[in-house]
Amino acid sequence: MFRDVSACSTYNYGDSLYWDARYIQEANCGFFDWYQRYSALRPFVRKYISPSSRVLMVGCGNADIQMDVRDMSYFPDESFESVIDKGTLDSLMCGTGASISATQMLGEVNRLLLKPGGVYMLITYGDPTVRMPHIKRPVYSWNIDLYVIPKPGFQRPYGSTATNSLLEPIPTTEKGLLPPDYVIEDPDSHFIYVCKKMDETTHDTISIHPLVDDAMQR
Repeated sequence: MFRDVSACSTYNYGDSLYWDARYIQEANCGFFDWYQRYSALRPFVRKYISPSSRVLMVGCGNADIQMDVRDMSYFPDESFESVIDKGTLDSLMCGTGASISATQMLGEVNRLLLKPGGVYMLITYGDPTVRMPHIKRPVYSWNIDLYVIPKPGFQRPYGSTATNSLLEPIPTTEKGLLPPDYVIEDPDSHFIYVCKKMDETTHDTISIHPLVDDAMQR
């Protein structure tokens, strides 16, 4: 589990100075969404996260509270029902000491989630070959649902016969990888890992709502 170089060569995502400069540069550009727009993520959020949940959003930009995600001791154990991460783990994976940083961050996320039932929703460019080794560790006791969604603006080619549903979790192999016959239509797709915190005596009985949303229909 080393530094993830699959998408780190163009920009220095692992450097805090990069983010400081980027947000200063884009301060006058108006609101924007990193990775995916909320309209695309809404059905997943509604399925797994209750509106009344205490949710921690971790990100690389401006925030009400700024801290190192590798040490969030500001919050006591089991403080949140849900943690949503859009790109923060990705940034750590682009930095030096990536594996150690990822372990520290995920350990903190696991500590902060209620047990059982806490949900860590990771939105990332990292496919299962580079993300599952970090999140599919027995120490976390996470049941993981995997979704693949195309980059905003992607259109299926005319005449495409693909039957993959964006709204259904992908059956993965024992190691959490994509099935050998699974085809990712958009090479720039993002991956959503929904990690549900369980314990050794708890089965996956979390209430799940139907995943339906017009914004996801393409």
